[in-house]
Amino acid sequence: MRIVVAMSGGVDSSVAAALVADEGHDVIGLSMQLYDASGAPESGGRSFGSCCSIDDLHDARLVAAAIGIPHYILNFEQQFEEHVIANFVHEYTVGRTPLPCAHCNSDLKFAALAERARGFNADAVATGHYARVDRDPATGRYRLRRAADPSKDQAYFLFSLTQEQLACARFPVGDRPKDAVREYARRRGLPVADKPDSQEICFIPDHDYRSFVAREAPDAARDGIVVNETGAVVGRHEGIHRFTIGQRKGLELASSPAMTPGVPMYVLALNADTREVVVGPKASLERTTLTASGVNWIVERPAAAVRAHAQIRHRHQAAPATVRAIDDGRAEVVFDAPQIAITPGQAVVFYEGDTVLGGGWID
Repeated sequence: MRIVVAMSGGVDSSVAAALVADEGHDVIGLSMQLYDASGAPESGGRSFGSCCSIDDLHDARLVAAAIGIPHYILNFEQQFEEHVIANFVHEYTVGRTPLPCAHCNSDLKFAALAERARGFNADAVATGHYARVDRDPATGRYRLRRAADPSKDQAYFLFSLTQEQLACARFPVGDRPKDAVREYARRRGLPVADKPDSQEICFIPDHDYRSFVAREAPDAARDGIVVNETGAVVGRHEGIHRFTIGQRKGLELASSPAMTPGVPMYVLALNADTREVVVGPKASLERTTLTASGVNWIVERPAAAVRAHAQIRHRHQAAPATVRAIDDGRAEVVFDAPQIAITPGQAVVFYEGDTVLGGGWID
């Protein structure tokens, strides 16, 4: 079988490539150049971080040589700008909190690689994601499942994969823990065996997303007021893009009769039209209901409400809920118990056991 492997230059995708090659498949390594690698401001480039950098492309090529497979670099700068960066900036300017890794992994990387794989006459696309895919013997539909290592699971970021994409998806490292992946890399002599994992948004290496959004969308940096739950003004701000639901630090609230001494304040809501930031006590962050749009059902779209566990952010412990599909690709989620800081712009993903039922974007 001919398999295209997405090679980012990290240990996970490198081991994925080695595993499928060691199984005897005809393997082709593909890496994506996602931005101007020079990062030179005078040439219009940006300074990017340790993920998907020019050094990573070099590492991917070294790994491909060590495995003995061909390696190609594809230019996806325009697609990265359109699908990931533009969405990231826009979401913050309208008072939402984006999830760029989900857009990048599913909407850009996997979709684009699946399309390119056809050009190579490949039968499948393999990546280094910690997830698993199999087929439901009862329905014949492909299933997306959590990784064997819960601490590394990335199925949350892949909820938008379609049946067509899952049919050709391979996740070779999804059935093993991270330690075993690194040990395999060492035994195989891969030069990235001990390379650290990236812990950042690749296009914001200094973690200062506020300055990044202000540079990309200068109109976002418009000041406004901070109000409490009754509407009383308790402070001012320099742009709603500087805040996210549940935020406590950096509010710089004034001392006023509208504030209760000794009670920490959190961001409860963001209104882009009025440029208001609403704050209140932590208890006011609790919600039991959300609606989501852009919902992708990996299982058959349920005709009636279903019981599931719903996860509202990457590190959130999925909680029991009732999920109901509604019109226009939306869903309503009602949790059994209140959840803290349900945040517009983040993904909500529905699970039955370790199987992903579907997911969408929190409105």
